Amino acid sequence: MMLDSFATYIRCELNYSVHTVSAYMRDLRQWADFATNGHPEQLDPTSVTASDIRLWLGTLARQGNTPRTIHRKLSSLRAFFHFLTAQHQLTSNPTATLHAAKTDKPLPVYVRPAESASILADDLDTTDFTAVRNRLILLMFYSTGMRTTELETLLDVNVNTSKGELKVLGKRNKERIIPFGNELTEMITLYRHLRDTTVGGQPTTQFFVRQDGQPLYRRLIYRIVHNALEGRTVAARRSPHVLRHSFASDMLNNGADLFSVQQLLGHSSLATTQVYTHITYQELKQNYQLAHPRAAKKGGNYGR
Repeated sequence: MMLDSFATYIRCELNYSVHTVSAYMRDLRQWADFATNGHPEQLDPTSVTASDIRLWLGTLARQGNTPRTIHRKLSSLRAFFHFLTAQHQLTSNPTATLHAAKTDKPLPVYVRPAESASILADDLDTTDFTAVRNRLILLMFYSTGMRTTELETLLDVNVNTSKGELKVLGKRNKERIIPFGNELTEMITLYRHLRDTTVGGQPTTQFFVRQDGQPLYRRLIYRIVHNALEGRTVAARRSPHVLRHSFASDMLNNGADLFSVQQLLGHSSLATTQVYTHITYQELKQNYQLAHPRAAKKGGNYGR
């Protein structure tokens, strides 16, 4: 089936992550189900027209999907039909003339510095393996800005406390080096000591493990972060990615240049990183409104 070929292509040729591939295929299967009236095995992409796709997009809108969601689904279709035309299975691309409505890019959600400081200052039982590991996960997200997948797949051999740096495998299998400071070094040293005694002293390939020595999994990482942030922040979301956003915004607010933050985050484009400058401006504007004695003063009769 062509959808399966496309999945193999973006996974093996383009090195897309498992989660990205899953998102693409979820959109495409939804479209295939619509296009074939519930019989996706009968899908014939060569017969699809731009009008057919417009009909689907209109249906998504009537179902209450947001413009941002519709834009993403159209992007999945674009990628699929681009693949088919490149592989010479199609002579024309039915998505070429389609344009989704522009969507405003929402500002990333982040934890305020005072909230982060409070959470990371909580009392910690330094003899409890799970407690130390969970605190280290929070600190590592906030101190390095790494992605969830990068933390999940982090190898023990790639965490170097003597150099104060770690190596992660980012999107499309791109490696990058992230430096870290003394606080993280001390937590890593403590965690490794407890890990090595807790899991029986056997060396582990993965840096983060459970008590039985098995690697962490994505949902567990999310739950650890969510539980730690619950009731402790005004942020609308409480996920690992929120801590990545917090890292970026706090770096910029404290004087880091945009290019450095781009490299630390592993963004391929500087434009992706620039969204955090909007956060810092919003913070600046809010602080002005709160702090300046004339900011909230009602207008007078000037100009009348």
